[in-house]
Amino acid sequence: MRTSRLRAPPHVRWVASTLEEAGYETWAVGGAVRNALLGVDTGDWDLATRAPPPVVRRLFPRTVPVGIQHGTVGVLTRQGILVEVTTFRRDVLPMGRKALVAFAETLDEDLSRRDFTINAIAWHPLREEFRDPFGGRSDLAAGILRTVGDPAQRFAEDYLRVLRGFRFSSRFRLRIEGETWKALCAAAPFLTRLSAERIREELMKILAHDPRPSGALALYGASGALEVLYPELAVLGERRRPGTGDSLWCHALLLTDALPPSRPLLRLTALVRGVAVGPEEPEGATQKQTGGGRGAEGVAALLFRLRFSNAEIREVSQLAGAGVEVPSPRWEDKELRRWLHRVDPRHLPSLCRVWLAEARLDRARWGRDPTAVVEVIRRLRQVVRSGAPLSLEQLAVGGRDLVALGMKPGPEFGVILQSLLERVLDDPSLNERETLLKEARRLWGRAP
Repeated sequence: MRTSRLRAPPHVRWVASTLEEAGYETWAVGGAVRNALLGVDTGDWDLATRAPPPVVRRLFPRTVPVGIQHGTVGVLTRQGILVEVTTFRRDVLPMGRKALVAFAETLDEDLSRRDFTINAIAWHPLREEFRDPFGGRSDLAAGILRTVGDPAQRFAEDYLRVLRGFRFSSRFRLRIEGETWKALCAAAPFLTRLSAERIREELMKILAHDPRPSGALALYGASGALEVLYPELAVLGERRRPGTGDSLWCHALLLTDALPPSRPLLRLTALVRGVAVGPEEPEGATQKQTGGGRGAEGVAALLFRLRFSNAEIREVSQLAGAGVEVPSPRWEDKELRRWLHRVDPRHLPSLCRVWLAEARLDRARWGRDPTAVVEVIRRLRQVVRSGAPLSLEQLAVGGRDLVALGMKPGPEFGVILQSLLERVLDDPSLNERETLLKEARRLWGRAP
């Protein structure tokens, strides 16, 4: 079968033609073929070939052994683009990513070990011919996601395929075929066998690439995978958001959809921030005393378990703890300054984006007036633009000034500087060097 819908870029055709001219059958496989059929950006192209790795390395002047133990060689083209070329393989002993494999003689053997039919379509970039032994194109046309072969066996070979199934179903708007869905649900309890890194990567792929991540995340919940992998999030379905009919989980999904894929960590914040609401502190409780730290420890613990980086854990947990509720429009400016001091003004743009998305949702779903939210955001931005000191670094005096007064460095330095900042937060006009030095002498107990 020929098609005019697909055309590989020149660098891919060059790699394929080099292999074919040497007598080795070569096909484009995987996500690039699937995506091209769906009209989605194909991204990287992968090739499968009958040529063994030593031959691939001999045929091309520049290669990288990106996965040589699994038969994958990276070919660096004249344009500086890396094309992964993998020798046809067959499973000898399936064990997920650590499966024992052997090189195969035919493309069909290679395609038979793939997870879903939509990923088991091959396309010849030179002859523009399909090889589709499992009906992947028909499933794509019908909007169906099904496994290659027996679903229970396919998932038992690698439980990551369960999470990939959720992601593919949502990303490409595919209905999961009945037997495949039953096997997905049956496999959910075994997802604990996956490494934290693989679980995290699947979640971030959803948040970074799916325009509507709620689709995949809802499948996590419906299948039982959410309770297995993210029990902190599963309990949010049992708690209601005050003033609405939504659970905290439902609201998290809607809010995640309302934020852009270009900001995956912000989407992650929207997803997990319900964890920052303690069971005795329903969303809507005042933050006047608690500020931005409430519940952030629970979020941090969840992200730590998933092996996020320290920087990511710090950013998301601080945003989640600070962003549970918009500050009250009735607060005075000094209270807004204290709030900004606790949450860090650098987080304000991200928080504003979450609050505005939430305000739009509340207006659409519940008819809530967003005026108060917009006004608070305006005032917070005004405080930041005013240059009012919000941190110790912005005080007109520092530790060296205290040493110049004759103080010896020690714990009292921090106490005195924090006391000075508290006064400046109340009245920014006090942030003058002489004024603060005088106050520091008084606090030190040596005022003249």
